Amino acid sequence: MSRWFPAAVAATLLMTSSASSQPSFPTKPVHVLVPYAAGGAVDILARTLGDAVSKQWGQSVVVENRPGAGGVIASQALVASPADGYTVMVVASGHPTNPFLYPKLPYDTFKDFTPISLLASSPNILLVRADSPYKTLADVIAAAKAKPGSLSFGHAGTGTSQHLAGTLFKSMAKIDIEPIPYKGGAPAINDLLGGQIPLSFNNGPEAVGQLQAGTVRALAVTTAKRAAFLPDVPSIAETVPGYDTEVWWGLLGPRGMAPELVEKLSHDFVAALNADEVKQRLAKLGAAPIGSTPQVFDAKIHADYDKWGPIIEAAGMKAE
Repeated sequence: MSRWFPAAVAATLLMTSSASSQPSFPTKPVHVLVPYAAGGAVDILARTLGDAVSKQWGQSVVVENRPGAGGVIASQALVASPADGYTVMVVASGHPTNPFLYPKLPYDTFKDFTPISLLASSPNILLVRADSPYKTLADVIAAAKAKPGSLSFGHAGTGTSQHLAGTLFKSMAKIDIEPIPYKGGAPAINDLLGGQIPLSFNNGPEAVGQLQAGTVRALAVTTAKRAAFLPDVPSIAETVPGYDTEVWWGLLGPRGMAPELVEKLSHDFVAALNADEVKQRLAKLGAAPIGSTPQVFDAKIHADYDKWGPIIEAAGMKAE
């Protein structure tokens, strides 16, 4: 190169050459942490999307189940991971409520994570056994008012969306029904089938198999409008005006991720959600794809923190 070649032009060429030589993401397997056991709704969603994005990338996606403490264990692992996009986590709607259940979290719910995309949502469903005497939501409310404290509902654990759905129903319907915690939605359904509890709140992916088998009956869904996969099942709001809640799932990374990397991950996971096979799989599970921007997901986390915090505190909920 001539010594008269402008230094600024040379620097630009060097930067361009360096950028073009950088390998595109990803160049090795991407790990997706799941804060719950295999076979649950979060696990199914993570594996379904993992298969789809691995086809886009030509790289494998490794789903790692890190269950325990309502997602705290997996969240700790994510916070400790490099912000290079090779470790992300699928969280459920309990993520923004954990600060109210675990007073001494080993991370900051807002500062230590990077929102990537709000992935999908599902209503929770109020279930009874197929032979239950309760045919409608009004039947349940009438029975609870006739004998306060005589009814109970199962849920997947303290502070889960199912627990919150039942607590909100109890509050807004002005009835006294006892919450019974389980270690997941499946055990709650098992006790419902066994007659140990008369009611259970479960999300769509947990309930759809039993609904199809005819072993349980859906009395109502928790979203403001009826669910597309259960068009004949009324919403709780049709009996209790203003009632509205759901379970959602989203993708987080550790804090400090480069904006362009966040945008790529968001774009690629949204593209996976729009794939026909993924949409069909989610529809069968009773989940609706969303695929939001990082900004929309961040706003959702803050909104749920503000919405549920006072309800959790008023109910005196604490992690078990």
